[in-house]
Amino acid sequence: MDLLQQIKEKAKKNKKRIVLPEGTSERTIKAADIILKEGIADLILLGNLDEIASLEKKFGLDLSKAEIIDPANSPKKQLYIDSLVELRKSKGLTPEDAEKLLNQDIYYGPMMIFMGDADGEVSGAEHTTADTVRPALQIVKTAPGISVVSGAMVVVTKKHELGHNGVFIFADVAITPNPTAQQLAEIAICSAETAKSIAGIEKPKIALLSFSTKGSADHELAAKVVEATRIAKATRPDLDIDGELQADAALIASVGQKKSPGSSVAGFANVLVFPDLQAGNIGYKLVERLGDAEAIGPVLQGLGAPINDLSRGCSVSDIVNLVAITANQASGK
Repeated sequence: MDLLQQIKEKAKKNKKRIVLPEGTSERTIKAADIILKEGIADLILLGNLDEIASLEKKFGLDLSKAEIIDPANSPKKQLYIDSLVELRKSKGLTPEDAEKLLNQDIYYGPMMIFMGDADGEVSGAEHTTADTVRPALQIVKTAPGISVVSGAMVVVTKKHELGHNGVFIFADVAITPNPTAQQLAEIAICSAETAKSIAGIEKPKIALLSFSTKGSADHELAAKVVEATRIAKATRPDLDIDGELQADAALIASVGQKKSPGSSVAGFANVLVFPDLQAGNIGYKLVERLGDAEAIGPVLQGLGAPINDLSRGCSVSDIVNLVAITANQASGK
């Protein structure tokens, strides 16, 4: 059974309520039909009821098991308005402005999670990443002790002798261009949780990558990774973390043990934390294209609840997969 199928099976065993804001998107409702048929999650579709019903009929779908809500006419609208005003009162949000925001599916979804009416959200087929992340940060905010949102990619390679049977977590590949040492440490910690909840890696071995291994290069960029490693270890002494490590020292046991003798991570890493977004994004795409690996994600990390962002070029199967991943994140919280 491949990793994606394992993720789906795990989601089926502990079904979560996932809200799909883009309920009038053709790809979204086609994905919803599959998700409901396979029993991957309980779904909440947001959008105009008549429009969704028309699309359901047009494409011959069965959305009868989904909860369908029009944010503009929701029976809980006033309760949500009052709660959002209270939540954002320090920003001067008025009831009128709160109502305008909550008429938008992209704000109503995170508010459902905040109010305990949903466990997670998948958006982005029609909205930009900024449109998905901004309401999430305003409403569910970041997780306790975390100040930065990042994006992790699950990378499945054919090198079964490396990582976790060839499976790795790469981060950050999507969100924060140039993290500080503190932020890099938080990304490492979040990536460990992603490894556990999604990739089935029970014992994450987290390598903070650099062009230097254990002081082999004296440069401020390497020094940032050294400091990030120190912070991460101090914050989560229960996690298996090492850095700074070059990529070969992180992956290959003979190299790792030569460059960092006695390290339980060097040569055995299954979570790779890149020093900045450029390195992370380039790194996973090189492995995917040149190494014939499968890249699943990105999965957003660091938010107070599982909220994930699709590419606007996503396929129906991409939506199905990300809903299953989001459900796994929700189960792991």
